[in-house]
Amino acid sequence: MRVLVTGGAGFIGSHMCDRLLKEDHEVVVVDNLVTGRIENIAHLSGRSDFHFIKHDVSNFIFIPGDVDCVLHLASPASPNPTSPYGYPQLPIQTLKVGALGTHNALGVARAFNARFLLASTSEVYGDPQEHPQREQYRGFVDPIGPRSVYDEAKRFAEAITMAYMRYHDLDTRIARIFNTFGPRMRLDDGRVIPNFIVQALDRKPLTVYGDGLQTRSFCYIDDMVEALYRLLKSDFNEPINLGNPKEMTILSLANLINEMTDNPAGIEVLPERRDSEDPQRREPDITRAKEKLDWEPKTSLEDGLMKTIENFKTRMQ
Repeated sequence: MRVLVTGGAGFIGSHMCDRLLKEDHEVVVVDNLVTGRIENIAHLSGRSDFHFIKHDVSNFIFIPGDVDCVLHLASPASPNPTSPYGYPQLPIQTLKVGALGTHNALGVARAFNARFLLASTSEVYGDPQEHPQREQYRGFVDPIGPRSVYDEAKRFAEAITMAYMRYHDLDTRIARIFNTFGPRMRLDDGRVIPNFIVQALDRKPLTVYGDGLQTRSFCYIDDMVEALYRLLKSDFNEPINLGNPKEMTILSLANLINEMTDNPAGIEVLPERRDSEDPQRREPDITRAKEKLDWEPKTSLEDGLMKTIENFKTRMQ
């Protein structure tokens, strides 16, 4: 197949490009490099089956030649208001790529009668009142809060994707991605695992907000790429949770990373950030992924963290 990957220079996108090329597909990446990094795809430069176009998908997308599949992965994704790459710092761009970008990517898919996969997010559930979160749960989201630019952009993206499926009979997929980590994440990404690893390798205390008992579930990038590839090949077009159902507290994560990096600086507890709308619990129900994709994560948190730590060490030298 010839596959268009929007956001293909990003963390998940670049790993997805590697997998598609490994499976002998041709890949066309469109990325404006606002949050993506050209270094993530530099190793693919010069290949005849790989093409990079620097372009903002919020504007009309022109792709020379046919397209068999469109993977719409483009979007800022970090909720950290201090990160230059987080959606709180890029609110308009985040809304535009979720709305206009999704519309334009769907337009490419419709023009070529191509399969379309949307990378959505667990943030469509907001601060959930159901635990763990099933795909049938409709969410608890503030449409004007600090996280709304990302939450509502993705909720709109899901809505327009389903509209194209129903109205234009387009072959679509929707992946609700839960916390994913691994090599190629930005060092200053702002999310918890990159933050903790960078602090630990700098021999600084790991900063935990509040009591640290808020939970997340972390999926290693190789497992996520496998899930996305299986979803792309499947015939399932309802939203599907992709993530690791093993829930843990942020405090436990901090202690684990300190232990794995031999960081003597310990933990610094800071006041809870009241304006962040930080969800208190996050864990996917992946029953649907097990049934429809025959998929569940295989990589342990410790193994994934070790690979990520080694990658960060190399890049911080």
